[in-house]
Amino acid sequence: MRYLLGVDLGTTAIKVALFGENGTALATSTQEHKLITPSEVIVEQEPEVYWNCFKDGLIEVLEKAAVDSSEIIALSVSAQGETIIFLDQNGKPLYNAIVWMDNRAQAESDELTDKFGNEKIHAVTGQVEMMAMWPAAKIKWLKNHEPEIYAKTAKYLLLEDYFFYRLGGSFYGEGSLWCSTIMWDITTKQYWKEMLDELGVTSDQLPQIVESSTPIGTILSDVAKELGLSPSLKLVMGGLDQSCGAIGVGNVCEGIFSESTGAALAVCAMAGKPVFDPNRQMPCFYTAIPGMYMIHSFSSGGIAYRWLRDTLCSEELSLAERSGMSAYEFMNMQAELVPAGSEGLLALPHFQGSGAPDSDQRASCMLYGLALRHTKGHIIRSFMEGVAMVLVRMVEAVQAMGIEIKEIRSLSGGAKSNLWCQIKADAVGSPVVTMTNTEDAACLGAAILAGVGAGVWRSIPDAATEFAKKEKYFVPNEKNRKAYGELLNRYKTVFQVMKPVFKELS
Repeated sequence: MRYLLGVDLGTTAIKVALFGENGTALATSTQEHKLITPSEVIVEQEPEVYWNCFKDGLIEVLEKAAVDSSEIIALSVSAQGETIIFLDQNGKPLYNAIVWMDNRAQAESDELTDKFGNEKIHAVTGQVEMMAMWPAAKIKWLKNHEPEIYAKTAKYLLLEDYFFYRLGGSFYGEGSLWCSTIMWDITTKQYWKEMLDELGVTSDQLPQIVESSTPIGTILSDVAKELGLSPSLKLVMGGLDQSCGAIGVGNVCEGIFSESTGAALAVCAMAGKPVFDPNRQMPCFYTAIPGMYMIHSFSSGGIAYRWLRDTLCSEELSLAERSGMSAYEFMNMQAELVPAGSEGLLALPHFQGSGAPDSDQRASCMLYGLALRHTKGHIIRSFMEGVAMVLVRMVEAVQAMGIEIKEIRSLSGGAKSNLWCQIKADAVGSPVVTMTNTEDAACLGAAILAGVGAGVWRSIPDAATEFAKKEKYFVPNEKNRKAYGELLNRYKTVFQVMKPVFKELS
């Protein structure tokens, strides 16, 4: 038997999973980590935290699986986008990783918008507008505010690139992550020289771009010893977490739509060529499937629900410790007692801004309509419904492009909640499907990339289609459609009314 490692470098957790040749997970481990958030716009992480979480997860997986490490033949990763790391000439981090949710570079984003214009940015990169979260803006911020760090930076890497550097000692990247840096041309698949010149960055300071599933060498011998892995372990180029997750649930061809509720809520609809939204609402990304593209958007999702758990649900956390159940399960029990629409309570779940189609990097999280009759259960359900409203807006924008959505394949942590899946089905008006591998979808997608790169499987679509099996089917409840139609109208109204407030107070 040959085994593959799939690693998901998530925003608030690192997940490691070991798969067999039949696509079955033998063992998994999730290691949560807390982000550094000293202000409402700053979100950072120490690079070593990612590495240590990976090591701890790998140790647990190897102990659970009890397989011969020589039979683990390849590793690939699924990675959060936009998180950027600055290395000196010796390959050491000069600064904390600036996480994708970070919005400190608002002024720099505005400057780049004035310089290039959003129409040109859309035409070159596929992203509909310049935003503070994009790495180009963050590099410009570094240049303006940390000139000594900027001057010492020898390499600008995304988290995926840094992880492979730590494993193999070389600098590689790929298009599904670099397309949202605003430094890479989605049509030519080359770095955008005009933007690099504006930032004062050279291509030598950036990784070599290869296609996902490309073998990029073997693990360093000393790192293999540190991790308890074989020195012959192949490293295979990975992909954006949302693209890997889509692969993991079989969303590998046109006509399939997937949503992921992890720290971010994200949607993916596949395309065989670059598709530029004429309404300039939905971005176009490259994918981890060579030659494939996707209509893709993301916004705050599960991060809001985790904040709610950690801040207001200490009782549920305590019950979880004593019972072995998840705190989220106790939260869901309370939310199930609340009717659809949360009796007028609306949550805008926008921690660190909102994404397309309602892009506003200044947007904040808020509750509207809170009344004395509302309980903790109402607040919990309103957060779930608020994320569902964001999903509806994304679906509306995709449908406006003429793309039909027959069903939604759901993955990541949010898919574990039957209530949340039902809320999404009721709100969107389309069936929501979870897969047998829903929880491990991103790791499985990474493992498929590893297996294809190592010659275990012939192609990414073949392996993904073979392993994708539906598990639960949530059909829209027509009794709740009216309540969610009213909630959507309230969401749109409150969001539009608050936009000038967000701008004035930012």
